[in-house]
Amino acid sequence: MKIYFNKALKILLAVNAVTLFAGAMIAPIYAVYVEKIGGDLLDASLTSAIFSLVAGVVSLAAGRYSDKTKENELIVALGYFVLGVGYFFYTLVDSIWSLFAVQVFIGLGFAISSPPYDALYSKHVDGHKSGTQWAGWESMAFITTAVGAVAGGLIATEFGFQSVFVIMSVLSLGSALYVYLLPRKAL
Repeated sequence: MKIYFNKALKILLAVNAVTLFAGAMIAPIYAVYVEKIGGDLLDASLTSAIFSLVAGVVSLAAGRYSDKTKENELIVALGYFVLGVGYFFYTLVDSIWSLFAVQVFIGLGFAISSPPYDALYSKHVDGHKSGTQWAGWESMAFITTAVGAVAGGLIATEFGFQSVFVIMSVLSLGSALYVYLLPRKAL
C-alpha cells in the first residue's frame, strides 16, 4: 500500500513531530519533577489541569483567528516559539505557584499552534486519501510521543531535569524558526 504525502504534508509532519517529541519528553517524569520542587500528586494533577483548561479555552479563540488570517504558518511558528520559551521556563521553576504560571504559558503555546496547524494540514489533505493522510499524522503523533517519553526518561536519569527542559526548548524553538523561515508558498 502506497501512502501519499505531498511536500507540504511532509514538512508539517516533520515540524510537528519535533515539537511533539519535545513535549513528550516530560510526560513520564512529570510527577517526579513536581515532587522534586515540593509538590505532591494532587499538585501534579492541578498543574496538568491548568494546562489543559488554558489550552482548551484559548484554542477556540486561536481557531477563530486562524480562520481570518492568510498565513497560518506564522501563527504555528508563534505557538512553537511560545512552547519553546515555556519549556525553558521550566528551568526557573522553584515552587508549585511558578509551575502553575509555566503551565499557563505552555497551554497558550499549544492553543496558539494547534488550530492553525490543523487548518494547514487539512488544506493539503487529498479528499480521496484523507483517512490515510490523517492516519499518518495520528501514527506520527503516537510514535513520536513514545520515543520522546523514553528519551526524556533517559536524559533525566543521566543528566537531570534541566537538560530535558533545555532540549525541549531548543527543539520547539528550532521548529518555530524553521516554520517562520519557510517560503510562504511551501505551506
